[in-house]
Amino acid sequence: MRLARRSLLRGGALVLLLGSQHIARGAGIVAVRVWPAPDYSRVTIESDALLRSSQTTVASPPRLAVDIEGLDLDPALRELVAKVQADDPYIAGIRVGQYAPGTVRLVIDLKQDVRPQVFHLPPVAAYQHRLVLDLYPQQPIDPLEALIAERLRERPLAEPAPAPVPAPDTAIAAADPLGELIQRQAQRPPPLVLTRPELATGPMGPAARGSRTDRLIIVALDPGHGGEDPGAIGPNGTREKDVVLSVARKLQARINAASVKGSPMRAFLTRDADFFVPLGVRVQKARRVQADLMVSIHADAFTTPRARGASVYALSENGASSTAARWIANKENQADLIGGLNVDTQDKHMARVLLDMSTTAQIRDSLRLGAAMLGEIKQVGHLHKPRVEQAGFAVLKAPDIPSVLVETAFISNPEEEARLRSDDYQEQLADALMRGIQAYFEANPPLARSRAL
Repeated sequence: MRLARRSLLRGGALVLLLGSQHIARGAGIVAVRVWPAPDYSRVTIESDALLRSSQTTVASPPRLAVDIEGLDLDPALRELVAKVQADDPYIAGIRVGQYAPGTVRLVIDLKQDVRPQVFHLPPVAAYQHRLVLDLYPQQPIDPLEALIAERLRERPLAEPAPAPVPAPDTAIAAADPLGELIQRQAQRPPPLVLTRPELATGPMGPAARGSRTDRLIIVALDPGHGGEDPGAIGPNGTREKDVVLSVARKLQARINAASVKGSPMRAFLTRDADFFVPLGVRVQKARRVQADLMVSIHADAFTTPRARGASVYALSENGASSTAARWIANKENQADLIGGLNVDTQDKHMARVLLDMSTTAQIRDSLRLGAAMLGEIKQVGHLHKPRVEQAGFAVLKAPDIPSVLVETAFISNPEEEARLRSDDYQEQLADALMRGIQAYFEANPPLARSRAL
């Protein structure tokens, strides 16, 4: 029986027709996924052949219609309807129907105006062809503003405002976006920012570096992988992206409760849920909040289950310090291919600048941070390497932020996989990483911010 052509969009409603005769003509649907996140929401349709699509955005009410060609309604697409979560910040619902013979239409009802990106990804790793719909807000969230607002909300109401630090160089003070933002949020002179390091005890000698900083200390925590990219998977199914996010949240709680020489600390997560963040965006996020440190958290994997132990890596300007370090860096740098990066919309020039720039000072301080962390990690687990390794990790290439990548253990080792799944061991890891951060700051107090990003 032939299905007569009909329109399924009537009065703004999409009629869903599902029947045994509605099978895929060319491509077959392998899986459908929805990834809600504060930064953006992603819809992925995985198929065994390339899907061609076109899209139209409607403003009122806000919705996105996507026509997928060469496809008859596949029952697997029905799963998209049930995968939308009530707390998705951007997607209110999804409707699907046979728009025309050989064309399926998705209608995504939106909670707010978005900037959609629709693109295709070729097969890679465990994935076949993917049609990706990324829904970004028209007004992106400012992570710096959110971070400061959270800090100010947590300050006790009865706490008196600290006296503002005098700043004779007003030009430098005006160039500090963090100070300006605190001032706007609190409606008083910025209490957490020292605008010039010279105000402590003089030029940048030991006395100045050892002085009280009187400003918010920000540590960027970067849980690796996420969303479409699960990272390494252990023999019992443990996913790297889940373990490292759990460890990062535990470390975040410790940082938020700590201080450096009387100045409060605040942790910023490059991802705080299960969604994909490109490597360059992770670096940009850390720079946007003017992080004092960046710690990227991972769980290693190897081709044999015998490999074990934690490792810490810093950036290298002159090649990897070992064959293993080069292998690990190459593997981690492939995250964008697996996670699904829309290369057509990336600022290639900016990405190249971020990934090519590095400074001797950044690498020197990164090595100090890595050494402090290794000294603490060995108290709770085995070390794979006794020293900080170096390689060209893309996520470590912020030119002005000391950055390290911590491989907490080998998730491919059954014994270490079991430990990584353990809440107690994750707590021990978070404690060790926190002690490493504190040890680094004891020897290298954060400098005053005077840069505009």
